[in-house]
Amino acid sequence: MSIGTVNRREFLASGVGALVLGVTESSFAQPTDPTDLSIAASSRLIRSGALSPSELVSAYFGRISTLDRRLNAFVTLMEEQAVTRARELEQELARGEWRGPLHGIPIALKDNIDTAGVLTTAGSAVFADRIPDTDAEVVTRLMEAGAIILGKLNMHEFAYGATSAASHVGPVRNPWDVNVIPGGSSGGSGAAVAARLCAGALGTDTGGSVRIPAAHCGIVGLKATYGLASIRGIVPLSVSLDHVGPMCRTVADAALLLQALVGYDPAGITSIRAAIPNYSSALQRRTSTLRLGVPRELFSENVDPQILRAVEQALSVLRDLTAGVQDVELPVRPQESPVVAEAYAYHEEYLSERRALYNPSTLERIVRGANVSAADYVELLYDLELVRKAIDDVFSDVDLLISPTLARLPVTIEAAQESPVAATLELIENTSPFNVYGTPAISVPCGFSDEGWPIGLQISGRALGELDVLALAHAYEQATNWHERTPSLS
Repeated sequence: MSIGTVNRREFLASGVGALVLGVTESSFAQPTDPTDLSIAASSRLIRSGALSPSELVSAYFGRISTLDRRLNAFVTLMEEQAVTRARELEQELARGEWRGPLHGIPIALKDNIDTAGVLTTAGSAVFADRIPDTDAEVVTRLMEAGAIILGKLNMHEFAYGATSAASHVGPVRNPWDVNVIPGGSSGGSGAAVAARLCAGALGTDTGGSVRIPAAHCGIVGLKATYGLASIRGIVPLSVSLDHVGPMCRTVADAALLLQALVGYDPAGITSIRAAIPNYSSALQRRTSTLRLGVPRELFSENVDPQILRAVEQALSVLRDLTAGVQDVELPVRPQESPVVAEAYAYHEEYLSERRALYNPSTLERIVRGANVSAADYVELLYDLELVRKAIDDVFSDVDLLISPTLARLPVTIEAAQESPVAATLELIENTSPFNVYGTPAISVPCGFSDEGWPIGLQISGRALGELDVLALAHAYEQATNWHERTPSLS
């Protein structure tokens, strides 16, 4: 079997996964606290028999019970299902059946990702009692890969905001400072991963909602090429821009999670056909030939000086890892986005009966779409396709783009609630272009502010260029130690 292009099921069931994880017949030491382990490290121990899925699940629920009252990261816990699932996966291992690197790994899901028979609220009182009949496609794939679902994670209502301060169960709090936002809309995912409440999580990203909380919470967040991972079964914000992706502690873990998510979904309206490589092979790729581009418009005067300083220092590291750095210009993006019209189209039926249940700031943004005509919407889609073609020209001279993930440090939860729309618009300034382009982008930790808040570095590649993105992100991660820092929760 070729490592260059592999079928997802073949990867998960074959020895390729074992090679990636470095599994041998030798024994492994039992960790003092298994929640300190990465996905890759946990997988090695589970495969060897030194750690059981039940032990790992128990450790995570113990940590959740201790810490989540301060963070409000979870909306719903699935403890009974997770314990049962862990035992079933242990029985499979006893029979010599190993599903792959995610076998027995506890994962949590953003609460707009459907789970059959389990409450899925999208962070809104509008859906406070909503229980889907079927799993989202990405949940099906995770379960097939052997993952254990711990529960559903808090988020900004209907993913229509970047702070996670607007949710029907209250705001999510940042593990590094519980008075500030964790970013959003996948704020619960970012907080839970950073606080070691799960081994990894899924978030969704329409304007930066995976990368923003990754940057604010000091973790890794990856948005792959548009359509590479199916969004079927996810409460939509804007189908033209929606993505789903992994949020993890390391780039290696993101590669493992991504492998399970991607692949053509015949019933997914945005799903694309593409050859699926072994994403973990990116960790061994050389980066010395990669040409880096710096879109200076994303280093504007709006960017906080502390963020600029951290990213410029990161660039000095990247220069030594690659073939060089040059300035580039990004294609001009449309002033308007399909999100306004598409969000309204989805919510129109609920507005007539449940209007009063929406958070006022969410409602304000949704109703703007009522005035978008069919002709205007068609033009928005036309402009979107044009700019997605135009980004290809940028990658004729460079292989990857480097920028600050965010222009701003986190604001207080109180400030975000007072000016919700303004706070969101500031946060998506550097991330939303790559949703428009539909190209892969990752955020990795690259420093800390004077206040002790994490800062993120954004790396983006050409469409289906995930291997290059992962390769450079991993090389930078290994050349620095930012990812090794953890919030001082107890």
